[in-house]
Amino acid sequence: MNDAETPRTPSPDPFAELGDRLERTNELLRRMLAEVAKTPSTHAIFVDAGYVYAAAGLLVAGTEDRRSFDLDAEGLIEAFIDKARTIFADSRLLRVYWYDGARRRIHTPEQQSIAELPDVKVRLGNLNANNQQKGVDSFIRSDLESLARHRAISDAALVGGDEDLVSAVEAAQGYGARVHLWGIESADGPNQAEPLLWEVDSRRTFDLDFWRPYVTRRPVTTYENDGGPPPSRDEVRFVGAQIAAMWIAQRGSDTLAELLPGHPYLPGPVDQELLIDAERLLGRSLRGHAALRRALRDGFWQHLQAQFQLP
Repeated sequence: MNDAETPRTPSPDPFAELGDRLERTNELLRRMLAEVAKTPSTHAIFVDAGYVYAAAGLLVAGTEDRRSFDLDAEGLIEAFIDKARTIFADSRLLRVYWYDGARRRIHTPEQQSIAELPDVKVRLGNLNANNQQKGVDSFIRSDLESLARHRAISDAALVGGDEDLVSAVEAAQGYGARVHLWGIESADGPNQAEPLLWEVDSRRTFDLDFWRPYVTRRPVTTYENDGGPPPSRDEVRFVGAQIAAMWIAQRGSDTLAELLPGHPYLPGPVDQELLIDAERLLGRSLRGHAALRRALRDGFWQHLQAQFQLP
């Protein structure tokens, strides 16, 4: 066979090869979009504690001086979680970030009790000689940007008012997250910087009625025994069950059953009522005792679950 008779291998069609590559790319994109569609939205709450103490203290107690009032941070965090559950109805909570200052970044007893709460992370900046926070804004920016960049959150609720937070908002938005600014009512004009208001995706202001249950002028000694030992967790748990039984008798089973889907959280106003009733029955305050507050809720939930025969 001569060269003229030798069969030639047909050259590959470049357009067909390009079409195959495009089809493979499209298939990968379809799979990625399907996975994204199955991934639930996630939100986180970022609380600048310095802003909360100053603005809420001024609104409710008439002063920004932390030494003049007590803040029920645990109850407030529960209320924030409850609000976020309503606002971001199709989203799950990642966690609550609580930003505050402390000398040499060593937790105070109150900050330690907050850090022990479920779904809460405390981040501490320094306090200078004038009790001013340093480094808190950079923590907020770092966390917001990192979570948005890694697609860990789709929405961020930011409780704060400082203009320095603008860069944190811009960084998170740059990665596709939506930032929602939550603020505190003020009778003396705005307590949030205008540039911050301009940058966020939405804003919401909580009024005096929202804050009043969580801020109390000192001394908060209602129901407090002088020098007596605190009640045990079992005693407090029993009181929680007592209150649940009392509420069912007074308010009816249907009203209490509505709380069950929110387990293990209680709406802020309900949690506050539980605390007040427990303090009355125990004859002493449970504020500042995070472990006893949890025992109180445990007893309350255990009775409800037994009453409604839940596992």
